[in-house]
Amino acid sequence: MANRMILNETSYFGGGAIAEIVSEAKKRGFKKALIVTDKDLIKFNVAKKVTDLLDGSGLKYEIFSDVKANPTVAVVKKGVEVFAQSGADYIIAIGGGSSIDTAKAVGIITANPEYSDVTSLEGAVDTKNPCVPIIAVPTTAGTAAEVTINYVITDEENKRKFVCVDPHDIPVVAIIDSDMMSSMPKGLTASTGMDALTHAIEGYTTKAAWELTDMMHLKAIEIISRSLRAACDNDPAGREDMALGQYIAGMGFSNVGLGVVHGMAHPLGAFYDTPHGIANAVLLPYVMEYNAPCTGEKFKDIAEAMDVDTTGMSESEYRKAAVDAVRKLSKDVGIPEKLREIGVKEEDLPALAQSAFEDVCTGGNPRECTVESILEIYKTAF
Repeated sequence: MANRMILNETSYFGGGAIAEIVSEAKKRGFKKALIVTDKDLIKFNVAKKVTDLLDGSGLKYEIFSDVKANPTVAVVKKGVEVFAQSGADYIIAIGGGSSIDTAKAVGIITANPEYSDVTSLEGAVDTKNPCVPIIAVPTTAGTAAEVTINYVITDEENKRKFVCVDPHDIPVVAIIDSDMMSSMPKGLTASTGMDALTHAIEGYTTKAAWELTDMMHLKAIEIISRSLRAACDNDPAGREDMALGQYIAGMGFSNVGLGVVHGMAHPLGAFYDTPHGIANAVLLPYVMEYNAPCTGEKFKDIAEAMDVDTTGMSESEYRKAAVDAVRKLSKDVGIPEKLREIGVKEEDLPALAQSAFEDVCTGGNPRECTVESILEIYKTAF
């Protein structure tokens, strides 16, 4: 079997890297951008860092700022309309996964209008045309949407999230500038950072994992575990490390998939609008306990990447040590420990389990799942 690797075309790293937006737009002959972002990033002048560059260089743009957390079908449809009316020929996505995912969906549908209902993009869809060119500027260190072939949209009508997997959606340029992340509040830094750790751990243990992605995921675990606490304290070096760590995790999991942590987190976003990183962070240690019997020595590697000395430990001891290290990091950055603390309702658990079982991410889990086994994990985490 061939192992496929798809990465974005060009990426820039480091403080001040957003200046490269101008050179890339001019080099590629782009005429006008639709900036896809959210109202908070406009309000707090984060997006202005980019628009000031465009203004100073005479590059035209319009702004679409209706993005919301857990972007919806309706938001995507509006974005498609705005893009068509704007006369833009490329997109600059500024924000977290929600902005970049919205931009991906808008870009794909603009280039492939037969998917204008949005929901038909679910799963691994074989679109004909690459999406509108996207320059992705993440403002959170977590989703790695700037380097992945995935995006997630919420179907509000049916209270579900669906994952779209399409090599045509990947941004042509990614700008990983930690200065764009410096205004993130501590809670958002923590939740998106734990999302990145979940990507790395699930990517390392998923069924499709192989040596090249293992290398990426282990390095990502090491970087994230050593830098997230500092990033939450707004330490510049911690911010820089997290920006890199989450990107490396994205390089890996985009190509091998995830597991049931994400499968279980997606319904929480659809049912309660739970922030994705919080959902992942709460669920991760409970799913790790469930998966442990099917992970070989990988939990030993995870523990060591998180600076745990596993010398002399038995299999059960190093597996527990890996879970404990994740729990400690999560607690240190202020993540709740139980689902009931984030608004999950016990009576919804059976419906959540059914939705999680049907999620595309669940199929990659290293240990087979049933609706019943997922329900038991939810109950344990509740």
